[in-house]
Amino acid sequence: MAQLNYDVLKSSGYKGYVLENAPERVMQFGEGNFLRAFVDYFFDIANEKAGWNGKAVLVQPIAPGLAELINKQEGLYTLYLRGSEKGEKVDAKRVISSVSRCLNPYAGDWDKVLELARSEDLDIIVSNTTEAGIVHDNESAFDQVPPVSFPAKLTRVLYERWKAGRKGIVMLSCELIDNNGKELLRCVNQYIDDWKLPEDFRRWVNEENVFCSTLVDRIVPGRIRDPKEVAALDAANGYEDPLTDVGEVFGVWIIEGPQELEDRLPFKKAGVPVHVVPDVTPYKKRKVRILNGAHTGFVLGAYLAGFDIVRDCMNDDVIRGFMNKMLYDEVIPTLPLDKKDVTEFAEAVQDRFNNPFVNHELMSISLNSTSKWRARNMPSFLTYVEEQGKLPACLTMSLAAYIAFYSNDIQELNEKGLVCRRPKGNEYTVSDDRWALEFYYDHKDDAPEALVHAVLTNEQMWGQDLTKIEGLEAATVENLKKIRTEGAKAAFAACL
Repeated sequence: MAQLNYDVLKSSGYKGYVLENAPERVMQFGEGNFLRAFVDYFFDIANEKAGWNGKAVLVQPIAPGLAELINKQEGLYTLYLRGSEKGEKVDAKRVISSVSRCLNPYAGDWDKVLELARSEDLDIIVSNTTEAGIVHDNESAFDQVPPVSFPAKLTRVLYERWKAGRKGIVMLSCELIDNNGKELLRCVNQYIDDWKLPEDFRRWVNEENVFCSTLVDRIVPGRIRDPKEVAALDAANGYEDPLTDVGEVFGVWIIEGPQELEDRLPFKKAGVPVHVVPDVTPYKKRKVRILNGAHTGFVLGAYLAGFDIVRDCMNDDVIRGFMNKMLYDEVIPTLPLDKKDVTEFAEAVQDRFNNPFVNHELMSISLNSTSKWRARNMPSFLTYVEEQGKLPACLTMSLAAYIAFYSNDIQELNEKGLVCRRPKGNEYTVSDDRWALEFYYDHKDDAPEALVHAVLTNEQMWGQDLTKIEGLEAATVENLKKIRTEGAKAAFAACL
Protein backbone atom coordinates (compact mmCIF):
# COMPACT_ATOMS: atom_id res chain seq x y z
CA MET A 1 0.00 0.00 0.00
CA ALA A 2 1.31 3.47 -0.94
CA GLN A 3 2.36 6.00 1.70
CA LEU A 4 0.32 9.20 1.99
CA ASN A 5 1.17 12.19 -0.22
CA TYR A 6 -0.99 14.44 -2.43
CA ASP A 7 -1.12 12.07 -5.40
CA VAL A 8 -1.90 9.09 -3.19
CA LEU A 9 -4.58 11.07 -1.35
CA LYS A 10 -6.28 11.97 -4.65
CA SER A 11 -6.29 8.36 -5.77
CA SER A 12 -7.65 7.19 -2.39
CA GLY A 13 -10.98 8.94 -3.00
CA TYR A 14 -10.70 11.22 0.04
CA LYS A 15 -13.58 13.75 -0.04
CA GLY A 16 -12.49 16.13 2.71
CA TYR A 17 -10.93 19.59 2.51
CA VAL A 18 -7.38 19.81 1.13
CA LEU A 19 -5.22 22.86 0.31
CA GLU A 20 -2.19 21.89 -1.74
CA ASN A 21 -0.45 25.24 -2.27
CA ALA A 22 -0.42 28.42 -0.18
CA PRO A 23 2.09 31.01 1.13
CA GLU A 24 4.24 29.90 4.07
CA ARG A 25 2.94 32.19 6.80
CA VAL A 26 3.98 30.25 9.91
CA MET A 27 7.33 29.07 11.25
CA GLN A 28 6.71 26.39 13.87
CA PHE A 29 9.41 25.14 16.26
CA GLY A 30 8.17 21.66 17.04
CA GLU A 31 6.83 18.88 14.84
CA GLY A 32 5.52 16.47 17.45
CA ASN A 33 2.09 14.99 18.05
CA PHE A 34 0.72 17.83 20.17
CA LEU A 35 1.32 20.75 17.80
CA ARG A 36 0.13 18.72 14.82
CA ALA A 37 -3.12 17.75 16.61
CA PHE A 38 -3.70 21.24 18.01
CA VAL A 39 -2.09 24.26 16.35
CA ASP A 40 -1.84 22.86 12.82
CA TYR A 41 -5.41 21.57 13.09
CA PHE A 42 -6.63 25.09 13.91
CA PHE A 43 -4.65 26.53 11.00
CA ASP A 44 -6.18 23.88 8.73
CA ILE A 45 -9.70 24.84 9.84
CA ALA A 46 -8.79 28.51 9.29
CA ASN A 47 -7.83 27.69 5.70
CA GLU A 48 -11.15 25.97 5.09
CA LYS A 49 -13.54 28.21 7.06
CA ALA A 50 -11.85 31.62 6.93
CA GLY A 51 -9.97 31.50 3.61
CA TRP A 52 -6.74 32.20 5.46
CA ASN A 53 -4.64 30.59 2.72
CA GLY A 54 -1.54 29.80 4.76
CA LYS A 55 0.94 27.02 5.39
CA ALA A 56 3.19 26.23 8.34
CA VAL A 57 6.85 25.31 7.96
CA LEU A 58 7.86 23.04 10.82
CA VAL A 59 11.35 23.22 12.34
CA GLN A 60 12.79 20.31 14.30
CA PRO A 61 13.75 21.75 17.70
CA ILE A 62 16.06 18.82 18.45
CA ALA A 63 17.84 16.20 16.44
CA PRO A 64 16.35 13.25 15.82
CA GLY A 65 12.89 14.16 14.64
CA LEU A 66 10.22 13.71 12.00
CA ALA A 67 11.50 15.97 9.21
CA GLU A 68 12.31 13.20 6.76
CA LEU A 69 8.95 11.50 7.23
CA ILE A 70 6.96 14.76 7.06
CA ASN A 71 8.70 15.78 3.83
CA LYS A 72 8.15 12.35 2.30
CA GLN A 73 4.41 12.85 2.89
CA GLU A 74 4.55 16.46 1.57
CA GLY A 75 3.36 17.69 4.97
CA LEU A 76 0.15 15.64 4.93
CA TYR A 77 -1.00 13.49 7.84
CA THR A 78 -4.23 12.01 9.16
CA LEU A 79 -5.71 13.30 12.40
CA TYR A 80 -8.38 11.54 14.45
CA LEU A 81 -10.21 13.58 17.09
CA ARG A 82 -11.81 11.09 19.44
CA GLY A 83 -13.90 11.35 22.54
CA SER A 84 -17.33 12.19 23.82
CA GLU A 85 -19.51 15.25 23.19
CA LYS A 86 -22.74 15.70 25.14
CA GLY A 87 -22.58 12.01 25.96
CA GLU A 88 -22.20 10.93 22.31
CA LYS A 89 -19.16 9.02 21.04
CA VAL A 90 -17.13 10.99 18.47
CA ASP A 91 -14.44 9.63 16.12
CA ALA A 92 -13.72 12.28 13.47
CA LYS A 93 -11.07 11.87 10.77
CA ARG A 94 -9.43 14.77 8.91
CA VAL A 95 -6.39 14.90 6.63
CA ILE A 96 -4.39 17.98 7.67
CA SER A 97 -2.90 19.96 4.79
CA SER A 98 -1.77 23.14 6.60
CA VAL A 99 1.88 21.98 6.75
CA SER A 100 4.13 22.53 3.74
CA ARG A 101 7.44 20.98 4.86
CA CYS A 102 9.74 20.36 7.80
CA LEU A 103 13.27 21.75 8.18
CA ASN A 104 16.01 19.96 10.10
CA PRO A 105 18.57 22.58 11.20
CA TYR A 106 20.87 19.76 12.37
CA ALA A 107 21.08 18.25 8.88
CA GLY A 108 21.91 21.23 6.67
CA ASP A 109 18.62 23.18 6.81
CA TRP A 110 19.65 26.08 9.06
CA ASP A 111 20.17 28.35 6.03
CA LYS A 112 16.60 27.51 4.94
CA VAL A 113 15.32 28.49 8.40
CA LEU A 114 17.06 31.86 8.06
CA GLU A 115 15.76 32.22 4.50
CA LEU A 116 12.22 31.72 5.80
CA ALA A 117 12.92 34.32 8.51
CA ARG A 118 13.48 36.87 5.75
CA SER A 119 10.23 36.01 3.95
CA GLU A 120 7.61 38.72 3.43
CA ASP A 121 4.85 36.10 3.87
CA LEU A 122 5.95 35.06 7.36
CA ASP A 123 3.65 36.47 10.04
CA ILE A 124 3.50 33.97 12.93
CA ILE A 125 6.03 31.89 14.86
CA VAL A 126 4.76 29.06 17.07
CA SER A 127 6.75 26.98 19.53
CA ASN A 128 6.36 23.95 21.75
CA THR A 129 9.86 22.91 22.76
CA THR A 130 8.83 21.30 26.11
CA GLU A 131 9.04 22.93 29.52
CA ALA A 132 12.85 22.76 29.31
CA GLY A 133 12.91 24.55 25.95
CA ILE A 134 12.61 28.14 27.16
CA VAL A 135 15.98 28.52 28.84
CA HIS A 136 18.96 30.83 28.50
CA ASP A 137 22.28 29.02 28.31
CA ASN A 138 25.86 30.13 27.96
CA GLU A 139 26.69 27.62 25.21
CA SER A 140 24.69 29.27 22.42
CA ALA A 141 26.61 31.53 20.07
CA PHE A 142 25.37 33.86 17.32
CA ASP A 143 27.25 32.07 14.53
CA GLN A 144 26.49 28.48 15.57
CA VAL A 145 24.74 26.31 12.99
CA PRO A 146 22.31 26.23 14.69
CA PRO A 147 22.58 27.88 18.14
CA VAL A 148 22.01 25.39 20.96
CA SER A 149 18.91 26.66 22.80
CA PHE A 150 15.54 27.44 21.26
CA PRO A 151 15.51 31.10 22.45
CA ALA A 152 18.96 31.52 20.88
CA LYS A 153 17.68 30.10 17.57
CA LEU A 154 14.71 32.47 17.75
CA THR A 155 16.99 35.46 18.46
CA ARG A 156 19.01 34.58 15.36
CA VAL A 157 15.81 34.21 13.30
CA LEU A 158 14.54 37.60 14.46
CA TYR A 159 17.90 39.24 13.79
CA GLU A 160 17.84 37.91 10.23
CA ARG A 161 14.31 39.26 9.80
CA TRP A 162 15.23 42.68 11.20
CA LYS A 163 18.26 42.93 8.89
CA ALA A 164 15.98 42.19 5.92
CA GLY A 165 13.73 45.11 6.91
CA ARG A 166 10.66 42.94 7.48
CA LYS A 167 7.75 43.62 9.82
CA GLY A 168 7.55 42.06 13.27
CA ILE A 169 5.86 38.72 13.88
CA VAL A 170 3.34 37.30 16.35
CA MET A 171 5.06 34.83 18.69
CA LEU A 172 2.76 32.14 20.09
CA SER A 173 4.54 30.16 22.79
CA CYS A 174 2.83 26.88 23.79
CA GLU A 175 5.33 25.51 26.33
CA LEU A 176 3.77 24.40 29.62
CA ILE A 177 5.31 27.01 31.89
CA ASP A 178 3.81 30.12 33.47
CA ASN A 179 4.12 33.29 31.37
CA ASN A 180 5.71 31.32 28.53
CA GLY A 181 5.73 34.25 26.08
CA LYS A 182 7.19 36.69 28.61
CA GLU A 183 9.87 34.18 29.62
CA LEU A 184 10.79 33.63 25.98
CA LEU A 185 11.13 37.38 25.36
CA ARG A 186 13.28 37.67 28.50
CA CYS A 187 15.64 34.99 27.13
CA VAL A 188 15.82 36.71 23.72
CA ASN A 189 16.81 39.98 25.42
CA GLN A 190 19.53 38.12 27.33
CA TYR A 191 21.00 36.84 24.05
CA ILE A 192 20.88 40.38 22.64
CA ASP A 193 23.04 41.35 25.63
CA ASP A 194 25.31 38.30 25.34
CA TRP A 195 25.92 38.79 21.66
CA LYS A 196 26.16 42.60 21.88
CA LEU A 197 23.56 43.06 19.13
CA PRO A 198 22.49 46.60 18.10
CA GLU A 199 20.10 48.58 20.30
CA ASP A 200 17.95 49.26 17.23
CA PHE A 201 17.43 45.52 16.94
CA ARG A 202 16.45 45.29 20.62
CA ARG A 203 13.94 48.10 20.10
CA TRP A 204 12.47 46.32 17.05
CA VAL A 205 12.18 43.00 18.95
CA ASN A 206 10.41 44.57 21.91
CA GLU A 207 8.22 47.10 20.09
CA GLU A 208 7.43 45.60 16.67
CA ASN A 209 6.91 41.95 17.65
CA VAL A 210 4.10 40.59 19.82
CA PHE A 211 5.22 37.88 22.25
CA CYS A 212 2.09 36.10 23.51
CA SER A 213 1.82 33.86 26.53
CA THR A 214 -0.71 31.15 25.75
CA LEU A 215 -2.61 28.37 27.50
CA VAL A 216 -3.14 25.18 25.51
CA ASP A 217 -5.71 22.54 26.44
CA ARG A 218 -6.12 19.31 24.50
CA ILE A 219 -5.15 15.80 25.50
CA VAL A 220 -3.13 14.23 22.66
CA PRO A 221 -2.43 10.51 23.10
CA GLY A 222 -0.60 10.65 19.74
CA ARG A 223 0.24 7.43 17.96
CA ILE A 224 -2.14 4.48 17.57
CA ARG A 225 -0.17 1.57 19.03
CA ASP A 226 -2.38 -1.42 18.19
CA PRO A 227 -1.00 -2.93 14.93
CA LYS A 228 -4.41 -4.39 14.08
CA GLU A 229 -6.11 -1.00 14.37
CA VAL A 230 -3.36 0.62 12.29
CA ALA A 231 -3.81 -2.01 9.56
CA ALA A 232 -7.60 -1.58 9.60
CA LEU A 233 -7.35 2.22 9.32
CA ASP A 234 -4.80 2.00 6.48
CA ALA A 235 -7.09 -0.40 4.61
CA ALA A 236 -10.10 1.90 5.09
CA ASN A 237 -8.12 5.01 4.06
CA GLY A 238 -6.40 3.45 1.06
CA TYR A 239 -2.93 4.59 2.15
CA GLU A 240 -0.32 4.10 4.84
CA ASP A 241 0.32 7.00 7.21
CA PRO A 242 3.01 6.53 9.89
CA LEU A 243 2.36 10.17 10.92
CA THR A 244 -1.23 9.46 11.97
CA ASP A 245 -2.06 11.53 15.05
CA VAL A 246 -4.83 11.23 17.68
CA GLY A 247 -6.23 13.91 19.97
CA GLU A 248 -9.33 14.36 22.10
CA VAL A 249 -12.29 16.25 20.64
CA PHE A 250 -12.08 19.05 23.20
CA GLY A 251 -9.54 21.76 22.47
CA VAL A 252 -9.15 25.37 23.64
CA TRP A 253 -6.29 27.80 22.99
CA ILE A 254 -6.14 30.99 25.08
CA ILE A 255 -3.77 33.66 23.72
CA GLU A 256 -2.74 36.67 25.82
CA GLY A 257 -2.42 39.77 23.69
CA PRO A 258 -3.93 43.05 22.51
CA GLN A 259 -7.51 42.87 21.20
CA GLU A 260 -6.46 43.87 17.66
CA LEU A 261 -4.56 40.58 17.48
CA GLU A 262 -7.90 38.84 16.96
CA ASP A 263 -8.16 40.44 13.52
CA ARG A 264 -4.56 39.59 12.63
CA LEU A 265 -4.97 35.92 13.54
CA PRO A 266 -7.42 33.83 11.48
CA PHE A 267 -9.09 31.92 14.29
CA LYS A 268 -12.07 34.10 15.28
CA LYS A 269 -13.26 34.27 11.67
CA ALA A 270 -12.87 30.49 11.40
CA GLY A 271 -15.07 29.95 14.46
CA VAL A 272 -12.58 27.75 16.32
CA PRO A 273 -12.12 27.82 20.14
CA VAL A 274 -9.06 30.10 20.07
CA HIS A 275 -9.50 33.26 22.13
CA VAL A 276 -7.39 36.41 22.48
CA VAL A 277 -7.64 37.78 26.04
CA PRO A 278 -5.84 40.56 27.95
CA ASP A 279 -4.67 38.16 30.69
CA VAL A 280 -4.31 34.38 30.47
CA THR A 281 -4.05 33.95 34.26
CA PRO A 282 -7.78 33.50 35.04
CA TYR A 283 -8.06 30.87 32.30
CA LYS A 284 -5.13 28.96 33.71
CA LYS A 285 -6.86 29.14 37.07
CA ARG A 286 -10.01 27.76 35.41
CA LYS A 287 -8.13 24.80 33.96
CA VAL A 288 -6.14 24.03 37.11
CA ARG A 289 -9.05 24.31 39.51
CA ILE A 290 -11.76 22.67 37.39
CA LEU A 291 -10.05 20.10 35.14
CA ASN A 292 -6.99 19.26 37.21
CA GLY A 293 -8.78 19.93 40.51
CA ALA A 294 -11.54 17.50 39.57
CA HIS A 295 -8.98 14.76 38.95
CA THR A 296 -7.15 15.25 42.23
CA GLY A 297 -10.41 15.81 44.10
CA PHE A 298 -12.01 12.45 43.32
CA VAL A 299 -9.46 9.93 42.01
CA LEU A 300 -7.80 8.99 45.32
CA GLY A 301 -11.09 8.15 46.97
CA ALA A 302 -12.35 6.48 43.80
CA TYR A 303 -9.29 4.23 43.72
CA LEU A 304 -9.90 3.17 47.33
CA ALA A 305 -13.51 2.51 46.32
CA GLY A 306 -12.32 -0.04 43.75
CA PHE A 307 -12.17 1.95 40.50
CA ASP A 308 -9.14 1.85 38.19
CA ILE A 309 -9.79 4.20 35.23
CA VAL A 310 -11.43 7.61 34.96
CA ARG A 311 -14.13 6.57 32.47
CA ASP A 312 -15.56 3.98 34.84
CA CYS A 313 -15.82 6.66 37.52
CA MET A 314 -17.94 8.78 35.19
CA ASN A 315 -20.32 5.83 34.75
CA ASP A 316 -20.92 5.59 38.50
CA ASP A 317 -23.65 7.84 39.92
CA VAL A 318 -21.92 8.38 43.26
CA ILE A 319 -18.41 9.19 42.00
CA ARG A 320 -19.68 11.36 39.15
CA GLY A 321 -22.18 13.04 41.48
CA PHE A 322 -19.44 13.77 44.02
CA MET A 323 -17.22 15.31 41.34
CA ASN A 324 -20.03 17.45 39.92
CA LYS A 325 -21.15 18.71 43.33
CA MET A 326 -17.54 19.61 44.13
CA LEU A 327 -17.19 21.51 40.84
CA TYR A 328 -20.56 23.26 40.62
CA ASP A 329 -21.21 24.00 44.30
CA GLU A 330 -17.71 24.55 45.66
CA VAL A 331 -15.16 25.35 42.92
CA ILE A 332 -17.03 27.39 40.31
CA PRO A 333 -18.42 29.92 42.86
CA THR A 334 -14.81 30.79 43.83
CA LEU A 335 -13.58 31.59 40.30
CA PRO A 336 -13.31 35.21 39.09
CA LEU A 337 -14.61 34.42 35.60
CA ASP A 338 -17.89 34.62 33.74
CA LYS A 339 -20.08 31.93 35.32
CA LYS A 340 -21.48 30.81 31.95
CA ASP A 341 -17.94 30.32 30.65
CA VAL A 342 -16.73 28.27 33.62
CA THR A 343 -19.97 26.25 33.72
CA GLU A 344 -19.56 25.30 30.04
CA PHE A 345 -15.93 24.36 30.73
CA ALA A 346 -17.04 22.17 33.65
CA GLU A 347 -19.72 20.52 31.51
CA ALA A 348 -17.04 19.58 28.99
CA VAL A 349 -14.95 17.98 31.76
CA GLN A 350 -17.43 15.15 32.24
CA ASP A 351 -17.32 14.39 28.49
CA ARG A 352 -13.52 14.52 28.53
CA PHE A 353 -13.30 12.14 31.49
CA ASN A 354 -15.79 9.82 29.78
CA ASN A 355 -13.65 9.47 26.63
CA PRO A 356 -14.34 5.96 25.31
CA PHE A 357 -10.96 5.86 23.55
CA VAL A 358 -8.70 6.64 26.54
CA ASN A 359 -8.08 4.36 29.53
CA HIS A 360 -6.78 7.02 31.92
CA GLU A 361 -5.55 5.16 35.00
CA LEU A 362 -6.30 6.61 38.42
CA MET A 363 -2.87 5.53 39.68
CA SER A 364 -1.15 7.64 37.01
CA ILE A 365 -3.17 10.69 38.15
CA SER A 366 -2.25 9.96 41.78
CA LEU A 367 1.44 10.81 41.31
CA ASN A 368 2.62 13.64 43.60
CA SER A 369 -0.85 14.22 45.02
CA THR A 370 0.47 16.21 48.00
CA SER A 371 1.66 19.12 45.85
CA LYS A 372 -1.27 18.61 43.47
CA TRP A 373 -3.91 18.95 46.22
CA ARG A 374 -2.15 22.07 47.48
CA ALA A 375 -1.97 23.67 44.01
CA ARG A 376 -5.26 22.47 42.53
CA ASN A 377 -7.74 22.07 45.40
CA MET A 378 -6.56 24.09 48.38
CA PRO A 379 -7.08 27.53 46.73
CA SER A 380 -10.75 26.65 46.01
CA PHE A 381 -11.10 25.27 49.54
CA LEU A 382 -9.65 28.37 51.21
CA THR A 383 -11.61 30.82 49.05
CA TYR A 384 -14.86 28.93 49.73
CA VAL A 385 -14.24 29.03 53.49
CA GLU A 386 -13.44 32.75 53.34
CA GLU A 387 -16.47 33.63 51.22
CA GLN A 388 -19.06 31.21 52.64
CA GLY A 389 -17.92 31.03 56.25
CA LYS A 390 -18.22 27.23 56.33
CA LEU A 391 -16.40 24.10 55.13
CA PRO A 392 -17.07 22.83 51.58
CA ALA A 393 -18.31 19.27 52.08
CA CYS A 394 -16.76 17.64 49.00
CA LEU A 395 -13.38 19.40 49.09
CA THR A 396 -13.13 18.61 52.82
CA MET A 397 -13.90 14.96 52.05
CA SER A 398 -11.32 14.95 49.24
CA LEU A 399 -8.65 16.04 51.74
CA ALA A 400 -9.59 13.07 53.97
CA ALA A 401 -9.49 10.79 50.90
CA TYR A 402 -5.98 12.05 50.15
CA ILE A 403 -4.89 11.15 53.71
CA ALA A 404 -6.62 7.76 53.45
CA PHE A 405 -4.91 6.95 50.13
CA TYR A 406 -1.47 7.74 51.59
CA SER A 407 -2.06 5.75 54.79
CA ASN A 408 -4.24 2.77 53.92
CA ASP A 409 -2.72 -0.35 55.50
CA ILE A 410 0.91 0.73 54.89
CA GLN A 411 3.15 -2.24 54.14
CA GLU A 412 6.60 -0.78 53.54
CA LEU A 413 8.61 2.13 52.20
CA ASN A 414 10.99 1.10 49.42
CA GLU A 415 12.94 2.77 46.62
CA LYS A 416 9.82 2.91 44.40
CA GLY A 417 7.55 4.52 46.99
CA LEU A 418 5.15 3.86 49.84
CA VAL A 419 3.46 0.46 49.50
CA CYS A 420 -0.12 0.42 50.81
CA ARG A 421 -2.93 -2.11 50.59
CA ARG A 422 -6.26 -1.33 49.01
CA PRO A 423 -9.53 -2.40 50.69
CA LYS A 424 -10.13 -4.94 47.91
CA GLY A 425 -6.80 -6.60 48.75
CA ASN A 426 -4.19 -5.57 46.18
CA GLU A 427 -1.10 -3.54 47.01
CA TYR A 428 -0.43 -0.17 45.38
CA THR A 429 2.59 2.12 45.47
CA VAL A 430 2.19 5.80 46.34
CA SER A 431 4.65 8.01 44.42
CA ASP A 432 5.55 11.44 45.78
CA ASP A 433 8.44 13.50 47.15
CA ARG A 434 10.52 11.36 49.46
CA TRP A 435 9.91 13.58 52.50
CA ALA A 436 6.13 13.19 52.10
CA LEU A 437 6.37 9.40 51.84
CA GLU A 438 8.67 9.23 54.86
CA PHE A 439 6.20 11.38 56.82
CA TYR A 440 3.34 8.95 56.20
CA TYR A 441 5.53 5.93 56.91
CA ASP A 442 6.61 7.48 60.23
CA HIS A 443 2.95 7.97 61.15
CA LYS A 444 1.69 4.59 59.89
CA ASP A 445 0.65 3.42 63.37
CA ASP A 446 -1.12 6.66 64.35
CA ALA A 447 -4.76 6.69 65.32
CA PRO A 448 -6.93 8.83 62.97
CA GLU A 449 -6.89 11.78 65.38
CA ALA A 450 -3.09 11.85 65.65
CA LEU A 451 -2.55 11.29 61.92
CA VAL A 452 -4.95 14.07 60.87
CA HIS A 453 -3.39 16.49 63.36
CA ALA A 454 0.10 15.69 62.07
CA VAL A 455 -0.96 16.15 58.45
CA LEU A 456 -2.88 19.39 58.94
CA THR A 457 -0.12 20.99 61.00
CA ASN A 458 2.60 20.05 58.47
CA GLU A 459 3.46 23.44 57.00
CA GLN A 460 5.89 21.87 54.50
CA MET A 461 2.85 20.24 52.91
CA TRP A 462 0.44 23.17 52.96
CA GLY A 463 2.43 26.33 53.60
CA GLN A 464 0.31 26.95 56.70
CA ASP A 465 -1.26 25.25 59.72
CA LEU A 466 -4.65 24.01 58.49
CA THR A 467 -5.87 23.21 62.03
CA LYS A 468 -6.45 26.96 62.40
CA ILE A 469 -9.44 26.64 60.04
CA GLU A 470 -12.44 26.25 62.32
CA GLY A 471 -13.92 22.75 62.28
CA LEU A 472 -11.54 21.30 59.67
CA GLU A 473 -9.59 18.99 61.98
CA ALA A 474 -12.71 17.43 63.53
CA ALA A 475 -14.41 17.06 60.11
CA THR A 476 -11.32 15.44 58.59
CA VAL A 477 -11.03 12.94 61.45
CA GLU A 478 -14.71 12.04 61.04
CA ASN A 479 -14.33 11.71 57.25
CA LEU A 480 -11.19 9.59 57.51
CA LYS A 481 -12.92 7.22 59.96
CA LYS A 482 -15.91 6.97 57.63
CA ILE A 483 -13.67 6.12 54.64
CA ARG A 484 -11.86 3.45 56.67
CA THR A 485 -14.97 1.85 58.20
CA GLU A 486 -17.70 2.26 55.56
CA GLY A 487 -15.58 2.66 52.40
CA ALA A 488 -14.73 5.65 50.24
CA LYS A 489 -17.81 5.32 48.05
CA ALA A 490 -20.13 5.51 51.07
CA ALA A 491 -18.15 8.50 52.32
CA PHE A 492 -18.53 10.24 48.96
CA ALA A 493 -22.26 9.40 48.96
CA ALA A 494 -22.63 11.06 52.36
CA CYS A 495 -21.66 14.38 50.71
CA LEU A 496 -24.49 14.23 48.18
